[in-house]
Amino acid sequence: MKIGIVSLGCSKNLVDSENLLSLLKNSDQEIVSKYEEAEAIIINTCGFIESAKKEAIDTILQMSDYKLYGSCKYLIVMGCLAQRYQKDLTEEMPEVDRFIGIYEYNNLGNILSDILKVKIINNYGKTVRTLSGKPWMAYLKIAEGCDNKCTYCSIPLIRGKLCSRKLEDLLIEATQLAKMGVKELNVIAQDTTRYGLDIYGERRLLELLEKLNEIEGIKWIRILYMYPDEVDEKLIKGMAKLDKVLPYFDIPVQYGNDELLKMMNRRGSVESIKKTINLIRETFKSPVLRTTIIVGFPNETEKHFEDTLKFIEEVKWDRLGGFTYSKEEDTPAYNMKNEVEDYIKVDRLNRLMKLQEKIVEEKNNFYINKELEVLIEGYDALSNRYRGRSILSAPDGVDSEVYVISNKELNQGDFVNVKITKVKKHDLIGEIKE
Repeated sequence: MKIGIVSLGCSKNLVDSENLLSLLKNSDQEIVSKYEEAEAIIINTCGFIESAKKEAIDTILQMSDYKLYGSCKYLIVMGCLAQRYQKDLTEEMPEVDRFIGIYEYNNLGNILSDILKVKIINNYGKTVRTLSGKPWMAYLKIAEGCDNKCTYCSIPLIRGKLCSRKLEDLLIEATQLAKMGVKELNVIAQDTTRYGLDIYGERRLLELLEKLNEIEGIKWIRILYMYPDEVDEKLIKGMAKLDKVLPYFDIPVQYGNDELLKMMNRRGSVESIKKTINLIRETFKSPVLRTTIIVGFPNETEKHFEDTLKFIEEVKWDRLGGFTYSKEEDTPAYNMKNEVEDYIKVDRLNRLMKLQEKIVEEKNNFYINKELEVLIEGYDALSNRYRGRSILSAPDGVDSEVYVISNKELNQGDFVNVKITKVKKHDLIGEIKE
């Protein structure tokens, strides 16, 4: 059967889609990129915040047209949206043949067999993933769910409690990925720093990194989604001893005022975050620090926001993503009083990002006339330059790129040394060092 796959949402959802691809290919089904040719379309959705839910609904409606005007006979929706609103969606969207919740994935093969009337092996997540993106980069999802219970977050409602994968299974998968040609491994979870706590009774992220560091073929190991108070001295000092583990710290702090952090049910304080950042900068010569900030949370005042701006100015994050608060039903924050008006949220977000742009410009100027190792990922014919990423940037499209001028032909997936010569907003421009 010809099947089209639509994957929405974050990198963790992408891993689920890649496991689905593997399941279908191992069952001798044909994956097609043109949806008008597909006999079945499967949409893997996100349901984290309002904008993601809207995108998912719009995509479902768009794909349902292929049942009217294309070859599509079956429309299937899985993922976070299906998990969270399965009953309501089933009643409201009869054009969808089946909504499959996340907790049903262990029986996904049998469910798809019943719907599609073809034999699908029931071994989801038990075979080598089919990478859907760049063959030199892959995500390694080390756990599902989250135990942090932030008052604004719906993830525990959708994905459940922390559920770590066994260390030996992760090492097998990482070794398989390396044999497939993966050079950059990005370690992900809702909270990577709590890895192992549920099944081993202790955090074992550092032990995992030590063993991943030994795998032949892997060159870069990057950790994403680190909870601030779990980034302790042992982890920081341990990472510094591992040559493949990049000094890239993605630490979503969410705010810069203790009163608001408490309302968000975030552990730690602004002062403890600063101490962690200082320790990282004392340990590594040029670490990369990335974070996210939520503006417009209920009860946020101008004073709270000004404190956050001062915090950002003091820490000077290398990368920062700003978001307006999204009110999510069934979360503790949903019924909080003193909501912030939308126009104030937008104004504060603009002020936050304007400050961050200034910081990034100062940060980027530091790299002029310095050398960076760059992973080549494409070629821009208009500017006659190659595009790539250094250790400064994760592959999720949030961070900047490096544009490379070279007289010799470069291949995608190559690592090259580049001398930075110019700065263009968030991006860097450089030349190959002969």
